[in-house]
Amino acid sequence: MGERPELVLATANPDKAREIAEILGPAVRLVGRPAGLGEVEETGETLWDNARLKAAAVAAFAGAGAVADDTGLEVDALGGAPGVLSARYAGPGATYADNVAALLAALDGVPPAARTARFRTVALVRWPDGSEAVGVGVVEGSITTEARGDQGFGYDPVFAPVGGNGRTFAEMSSEDKHRLSHRGRAFEQLAAILRRKFDERG
Repeated sequence: MGERPELVLATANPDKAREIAEILGPAVRLVGRPAGLGEVEETGETLWDNARLKAAAVAAFAGAGAVADDTGLEVDALGGAPGVLSARYAGPGATYADNVAALLAALDGVPPAARTARFRTVALVRWPDGSEAVGVGVVEGSITTEARGDQGFGYDPVFAPVGGNGRTFAEMSSEDKHRLSHRGRAFEQLAAILRRKFDERG
């Protein structure tokens, strides 16, 4: 097997960085986001666009392979919203709690059976030469009527995934969450691609 690839993290979010490191494990060596790199505007219309924008900016700045992801929560009763705007659903600078409150308010009065939703993650590695590797993960579930649990981050307290025995992601251990989650599935797929790519280089 070849030497493990080194990738620079595009995210400055410590919660996401921790999850990515836990999921990828020994598949790669992760390096923190360059301190001198400014904010990368997420102006893309899709999750793929935003993941690529972030990874390409970091790869160009660092002169090395970079890994980025973008995640959207798609709620059927809201026509697929918040989608690509999930991190900013309650407005610029919104906190996790702000976004959760806005989502619950938007779904006020919607019965449990109609609160179906899914998380979708695009995980993307970009190298300075423009080559890429991409993993995509989706998990179906539903939005609860109130926040439950104190683990995880983002919308985890109100998202109950299929296969989670009614628990929200915030009520699960990190191991249980990674086994079921969109981010877990996307980065496991990406890790498999990277292993094949670098094993072939031997």
